[in-house]
Amino acid sequence: MLSRDYEIIEEIGSGRFGVVSKCKSRLTGEFFAVKSINKSSVSGDTIDSQSLINEPKALLLLSLSSTSSPPPSSSSYITRLHSTYDTPSHLHLILDFFPFPSLYDVVSLHHRIPEPESRSIAFSLLHAILHCHQNGVVHRDIKPDNILFDPVTKRVKLCDFGSSGFVNDGGRMSEVVGTPYYVAPEILEGNGYDEKVDVWSAGVVLYVILAGIPPFYGERVEEVFEKVLRGNLRFPSRVFGNFSPSVKDLLRKMICRDVSRRFSAQEALRHPWFNANGGQPTTTTMT
Repeated sequence: MLSRDYEIIEEIGSGRFGVVSKCKSRLTGEFFAVKSINKSSVSGDTIDSQSLINEPKALLLLSLSSTSSPPPSSSSYITRLHSTYDTPSHLHLILDFFPFPSLYDVVSLHHRIPEPESRSIAFSLLHAILHCHQNGVVHRDIKPDNILFDPVTKRVKLCDFGSSGFVNDGGRMSEVVGTPYYVAPEILEGNGYDEKVDVWSAGVVLYVILAGIPPFYGERVEEVFEKVLRGNLRFPSRVFGNFSPSVKDLLRKMICRDVSRRFSAQEALRHPWFNANGGQPTTTTMT
């Protein structure tokens, strides 16, 4: 049982369905994070209850494949699953522990992140997405809240796979999931979608950390959805005047309304913008 193997130290986060706590292995003394999902809070909704199956399945797929990849690899940018504890009331997931802030916290503090740091963030985020897609996993809720930022390397770890889904051999998904500012338009249209929804969301994340504002803003959720469906991407000169043409070109190809023309994660990583610094960590300091 969980309490036999781990000592719960403190709560470090919470959400709709449970809490995340820092814990310590009684055997090795190593620190981990434990995500404890309250089953009663998800049992009434089909999509939410599916997360009890999908999240550990996705994390297990990604964690097993990461063991065969020599570091550094795309799997280095994903939080790994170490074990699970299933009880009548809760599902406990033992995950990597990282003492990092979320990208949401970083953007809230600094408002905008300089282009060199944004390059490193996008580089590691796209590698995380690539690792997901190579293993048939689609995150479906990529947003700053679900991304942990390492202030030393300026790279990120993708976490929280509670909304994840699966595609294999060209399969498609239909569930409406995601977060208003970051959701891809084809999810809202309801005609099915594939893994490229993650690339759209990653493009919106990159836009937000550069500009400090989302590309499709509205006072109400309905207004946000209308703008997302329209997909009219703009780069106000007062905000983007000092950014390179290359990053704006990449954003156009990631936040592309036409899914057939939208970049895959692998295509995005080949974009010339990353050649400017090779996606490598930078020493520029955020102020």
